[in-house]
Amino acid sequence: MSELSRELQLLTWLHQTCGLQQFTLTVASADASFRRYFRVHCPKQASWIVMDAPPDKEDCRPFIDCAQRLQAAGVHVPRIVAQNPTQGFLLLEDLGNQLYLNQLTPANADTLYGAACQALIRIQSAATTTGLTPYDATLLRHELQLFEDWFLQAYLQLTLTQAEQAMLQACFEMLITQAIQQPQVLVHRDFHARNLLVCATNSPGIIDFQDAVLGPVTYDLVSLWRDSYIAWPPEQVNTWLANYTQQAIEQGILTTAQGEQIPRWFDLMGVQRQLKIAGIFARLHLRDGKSAYLADIPQTLAYITLAAERQPELRPLAAFIQQRCQLPPRRCPSSHESASNCALITSRSDVQATLK
Repeated sequence: MSELSRELQLLTWLHQTCGLQQFTLTVASADASFRRYFRVHCPKQASWIVMDAPPDKEDCRPFIDCAQRLQAAGVHVPRIVAQNPTQGFLLLEDLGNQLYLNQLTPANADTLYGAACQALIRIQSAATTTGLTPYDATLLRHELQLFEDWFLQAYLQLTLTQAEQAMLQACFEMLITQAIQQPQVLVHRDFHARNLLVCATNSPGIIDFQDAVLGPVTYDLVSLWRDSYIAWPPEQVNTWLANYTQQAIEQGILTTAQGEQIPRWFDLMGVQRQLKIAGIFARLHLRDGKSAYLADIPQTLAYITLAAERQPELRPLAAFIQQRCQLPPRRCPSSHESASNCALITSRSDVQATLK
């Protein structure tokens, strides 16, 4: 289906099914998937967000399912105003545009991350997990392989020695074993500063949760505090992690013995996520033409060196990355990437004119 036909479907749905009269759309965001989000502006009314998830590429039913789970747990996710999963359209409550990434400062980090931690505690203690896809060894291994396939081989064009191959596979298996040993909870999978919003009530607002799984308790902590897009001093992160651990023990998410393992689990889970992310960022560049993420790879891989300072079994991996993973210069985004930031303006009259 052409982009114009898809746009016409969206406009028709908003007009005929959702009952919107005069309105305009502007781009709210275009994420790393095939989903697009537009802000719907109506005169003298609150704005909404409309999700466009082409059904041949994305399934919006997991978003609906996870929204219900998270709302029931008491955290702030967008209310679904209208839905058409068959066409891949959702009309959502607009949580605003005050992303954590743009609002965080050293002065307010304790407050904002404290609120995010409280939301995470509610998710881990109250969100139902029945029927969620398990974050099992197969999925963890598939994600780790992205690092070798897309980052090392396709992007850096490295040919690994047998010793390097053996080191990587041994490291992968160790990371998988450590992950599946952790308490299993609902995992958002991208609980970071680009998916959390400062809201007037029940802050933070939480978005982009459709890929939630049943998985390791430290995964979302890593997403939050070892974020590819913003970095904090290790000592500060250690304090936040200790505060989380105390609250998680009090809420029954962790036992005292498990709480003692959190710093180690956090480091090792972080390495799994960071290897996966490097692979995904390389794939976005090579396969999808989305090259802006390349700028975030150095920060992502730097966390592995940090973790290796505390976890000796990670030192061969850290040495390999430092010695062999020299990143080529970042190229400028292509024209179609830059276009994703442009506003799409439409209205009821556009719909009517096209339908005639």
